Amino acid sequence: MLTPFHLAIHVTDLERTRHFYGTVLGCEEGRSTATWVDFSFFGHQLSLHLGAPFANDATGKVGDKMVPMPHFGVVLHLDDWRKLADRLVNAGVPFVLPPSVRFEGEPGEQWTMFFRDPSGNPIEVKGFPSMDGVFAH
Repeated sequence: MLTPFHLAIHVTDLERTRHFYGTVLGCEEGRSTATWVDFSFFGHQLSLHLGAPFANDATGKVGDKMVPMPHFGVVLHLDDWRKLADRLVNAGVPFVLPPSVRFEGEPGEQWTMFFRDPSGNPIEVKGFPSMDGVFAH
């Protein structure tokens, strides 16, 4: 059984952060103070603190795509991934890499999308029809 991870990163505006993670992504808000807010990020603890977000550039080569590094994200079952992709499209979230399939027909075939939160933090969400494919090679 997997256990939740904890990630703490900087954001520039807590109200915009609350709207994005709570309303757009549908994450449940947890504890907060005047300088940080926690969310259940698909069952994981994400702590968002006021400060300067980490620097990131499109330096990660995956297949023929360049993706922002560093980044964080989550792996979802494909049905949940599709629902989230639709939710983001309907909310008008701009994509770094729009929802698409990667490694089609190969071990580890996955659906992916990259986008940024309002502070510019890059997020990747992957979808797999079976979690057995996450570490396939």
